Amino acid sequence: MNTGPAFTFPAIEMTRLIRSACLIGLTALVALTPFGAGADQGVYPIRADDGAIVANHRVPAGLEGRIGKLPGVVVAGNPRGSITLNEFYDLNCPYCRRAFSDVDSLLKSHKELRLVLVPFPVLGIPSIQASRVELAVAESVPPQKFYEFLRQVYSGRGVIDGNRALAAAEAVGLDVKELLKIANQDSLADTMIAHVRLGDALAIQATPGYVIKGVAIVGHPGRAALARIIESVKRCNAVVCEDAAR
Repeated sequence: MNTGPAFTFPAIEMTRLIRSACLIGLTALVALTPFGAGADQGVYPIRADDGAIVANHRVPAGLEGRIGKLPGVVVAGNPRGSITLNEFYDLNCPYCRRAFSDVDSLLKSHKELRLVLVPFPVLGIPSIQASRVELAVAESVPPQKFYEFLRQVYSGRGVIDGNRALAAAEAVGLDVKELLKIANQDSLADTMIAHVRLGDALAIQATPGYVIKGVAIVGHPGRAALARIIESVKRCNAVVCEDAAR
C-alpha cells in the first residue's frame, strides 16, 4: 500500500535535534511535574463529558496575555473573535488528536471563537522534529493553510515525526525544500523552548492544555464541556457562571 513519499531527515541535523531535546526536556521536566495533593479538584466545578472533574486553576492575566505574543503561534477561527481559547498541544498526544476534531467542530458552530494554537513539543524527539516542520509551515503560509496542514497531519495514524509532518505539508501543496530551510534554523529551538517555558509558568502539566479567561484547563474535557465553557464566557465573562456553580 502506498503511504506517500518518504523523507530522510538529515535536513534537520542531529546536533540541532539533540540541543533542542535537551533544552526542551529540562524545561518540560518542570512543566510536567504533578500538582500537589488536592489540585485535581480544580478551582471551578468543570466536568468533562464523562462526568469526571477537570483539573483547572487560575493564571495571572499577565501570563495569559503573553500567549498570543509567542513566536510561532497561529490564530485560527475568527482572528477578531470576542472569545479567545489558547491551546497548548503536542502532535503526538492522542488526546490532542481527539481535541482537534472537537475544537474544529466548535470553531464552525461558534463564529465568535478565536483559537490560538501553541505547539508544545514535550513528548520526545519525534515531536520536536514534527514541531520544527509545523513552525516552518506557520512561518510560511497564512493561518488557514496552516490549519489545513494540521488537519492533514492528524488524518493519519502512528507516531508523527519530521517525515510525517513533511509528507503532510507536501500533501497540502507546500514546498518541502523551502520548508526544510526554515525548519533547520537554530531560532526554532528557541521558539519551542519559549513555548514550553510559558507552558511551565502557566502550569500546563498535560496536553492538550487550554487557557481561557484567566483559567488553565489541564487535559481535554470533551466537546460538550468546552462548548459549555464558551457559552459561559459569552454569558457572564467567566468559565463558569455563578448561578451554574451553585
